[in-house]
Amino acid sequence: MKKTRYVAPAREAVDPQVFGRMPLAAWREHAGLIEGRDWPSVEVLNACRPTGMRERFVAQTRELLADGLHYEQRIAERGDIATRESNWHDLFNALAWLRHPALKRALNARQMAEIARMGPKQRSRAQYALTHFDEAGVVVALCDPALLALWDVHDWHGLFWRERAAWLDGRIQVELFGHALLEHALTPGQLLLGKALVVAGPAISPVAAVDAGAQAIREGKVLCDPLELRPLPLAGVPGWHPDNEREVFCSEAACFRPVRAGRDYPEPVMGS
Repeated sequence: MKKTRYVAPAREAVDPQVFGRMPLAAWREHAGLIEGRDWPSVEVLNACRPTGMRERFVAQTRELLADGLHYEQRIAERGDIATRESNWHDLFNALAWLRHPALKRALNARQMAEIARMGPKQRSRAQYALTHFDEAGVVVALCDPALLALWDVHDWHGLFWRERAAWLDGRIQVELFGHALLEHALTPGQLLLGKALVVAGPAISPVAAVDAGAQAIREGKVLCDPLELRPLPLAGVPGWHPDNEREVFCSEAACFRPVRAGRDYPEPVMGS
């Protein structure tokens, strides 16, 4: 069965209520960029850059693409992030750069290393892993390692229902990174599936987890193969989908899939 490609709604057709629900509710500091009637220009996006950010957004035009450079090469060598205007996917990519520039730079550095090794036409397993995380990645700050045993075997009922309190008291927290997930969230009721990089520590915060994750990516310790990434059905997280207040949701919804035979997940990155 061929998978249907997601098409985001037109800007004027987006249900305003999605911006008050997770995951978009966590990005409200950029409400003016995503909730306004008009699309922000690249100049407006550049004005939002944090202090010291070298990279800048540039309109993706035929003239820009005629330089013959790879997308990642243009970022690494010039600091130019090719951005399609009036485009949800590229707008959310820009927001990811604004919030998590260290993660973005780590991915870019690794992509460049793989391009140098493989050439611009071939793609390695590491490049697929890096792209999957860029598009659908979440960083999970894990304070309670006992939850991994449930996650390892895809015991979704245990992870999201019996241990529901863990998602509310901070023992496990999610920082969404992938811009494709944000784009899909524009359509109400989407069963979002994150590709998780887990960072563990007794009192690890999402900010510290992102920092540790970026360092591990940059050093090539993680994201060497797509199978490293743990699937995380975000619809199970309290507050992320209205139906997860029902116990049976974790056995009914299509996103809660059983673990494949022989599938093993790596140990989490250790944070501080």
